[in-house]
Amino acid sequence: MEIVRSGLLALPFLSPLVAGPSVVVWQSLVTAACVAGLLISVRVAGLGTPLLMWLLAGALTVSVSALSSGMPSTLAALFAIAGVGAMAFVGSGALREGLASTKSLAAGVVVAGLASSVIGLLQYYGHAEWLVPWTTSPALGQAYGNLRQRNQFATLISMAWIAVLWLHVVSPTARARRRLMAVALLLLVAAAASTSRTGLLQLLAIVGVASFIAKRERRGWRAESRGQVQLPSPLLLLATIPLYFAIAWLLPQLAGGSEGAVESMLQRLHTGAPQDHSRLILWRNVLTLIAQHPWTGWGWGELSFAHYSTRYDGARFVEILDNAHNLPLHLAVELGIPAAVLICGGFLWMVIAARPWRERDPARLMAWGMLGAIVLHSLLEYPLWYGPFQLVFGLCLGMLWPGKARSAIWPALSSLAAVAMLAIVGLAGWDYIRVSQIYLPPDERLSAYKEDTLAKVRGTWLFTRQAEFAELTLVAVTPANAAEMHSLAQRVIHFSPEPRVIIKLIESAQLLGRDAEARAQAERFNEVYPQEFARWLKEADRDPAQLPPPQ
Repeated sequence: MEIVRSGLLALPFLSPLVAGPSVVVWQSLVTAACVAGLLISVRVAGLGTPLLMWLLAGALTVSVSALSSGMPSTLAALFAIAGVGAMAFVGSGALREGLASTKSLAAGVVVAGLASSVIGLLQYYGHAEWLVPWTTSPALGQAYGNLRQRNQFATLISMAWIAVLWLHVVSPTARARRRLMAVALLLLVAAAASTSRTGLLQLLAIVGVASFIAKRERRGWRAESRGQVQLPSPLLLLATIPLYFAIAWLLPQLAGGSEGAVESMLQRLHTGAPQDHSRLILWRNVLTLIAQHPWTGWGWGELSFAHYSTRYDGARFVEILDNAHNLPLHLAVELGIPAAVLICGGFLWMVIAARPWRERDPARLMAWGMLGAIVLHSLLEYPLWYGPFQLVFGLCLGMLWPGKARSAIWPALSSLAAVAMLAIVGLAGWDYIRVSQIYLPPDERLSAYKEDTLAKVRGTWLFTRQAEFAELTLVAVTPANAAEMHSLAQRVIHFSPEPRVIIKLIESAQLLGRDAEARAQAERFNEVYPQEFARWLKEADRDPAQLPPPQ
């Protein structure tokens, strides 16, 4: 059973499935299936009242947002909250079951980190082609495993590092601890290969806190330790920082190729992000949007449309901005400041009330460490938009805020919840496969969808936006369908305000005689995507005098 639990926890991080119009759907469905398996394999326990109230508050605020942004945009968020809640029950049960259960879950994170490290290093040196389609083969010097983003890869490595330290604490023999130190070294190499600055911050925090605990441990901090050394020595832990930088310098030297062909971690620290991709610009834009709708926000999933439709006084973040890259700011811009204060303030209150600085239990210290890695990442990006991190986040919540007693009704409820979750996964998976057919070449579609594909996928409810996006981009605007296409474009632009959607909106507005709207959209198009706007004018052989000229 322990092997099953470890595998269920590791699989979402390692799953290679990314087919269809959205790269996260299959990952989310695989995660949900694994959550269902963990609900069955772990005897769950109840949650503390503060955690239950906090989860319900999050679900309520997202549900209220559906009144303005529509249910399809909030379904995924509500399903994710349900998954986090389910994993919290699993975490509470694992903590009550004791060492064996907690150890199997920690081993799952280590397995995911180890497997991802091997894949990442193969990718880094350009030797991952033989693993396709079980992974991807990116450009030389890129390492991210199957998570396809180096900061996510680095956060997984950080969580695996924390799990290794905890396993070191509970390992009974010196031989087992030496093996764990070898695992930690491989994880350190993978962390350097990720070239993630977020990962470096996490490593510094992990080493700093672990060194402090190890020093206090040797001074008799834990009476229950009875003088036994559990964590590695503080000097050994601190030595990992210069070792990290030495590895970060060495890895590009071994990659071959022309000089400078592989970007090193040291280069990334020196040069930083491109100016037009700066998080400071991004956050300034988001603060402007928050000021426009401070109380109720723009609506869940509406940030990209808000960014497109707003003119800023200063610099504009150059990409389609669908996440604030900072969880409190994202909640504030989409749900409003009161909701952001409720969710973030409630979480901060729970943390302060739990007093993590006074924690003594090794398993809970591990949970605090993993939770801290995810929270730190959430202040810079959005790991909680991805299933694997939702799974670990929920697991840590349950371990840190468990209920006071185990109820006899939990096994029956957890089995029922697992069946319901698997049913949803099956229905959603089939619906997603149907919608994905329109995004495939005709000869690769299922036989039932080779003809009249667009009409057959229109009936979806879970993936309405993906189906409407396909319809808008595939169907030409004509005088006969201008009204229908205009209405469709007005909906789709809230989903993805990209050039081909904007073009359809402008063309349909012109055919309907809505010249003022067409000109206003052309002005926004010109400001947000000046190069694409100029290309559109040239390809369509339009008279520039009729529309704003490109900047």
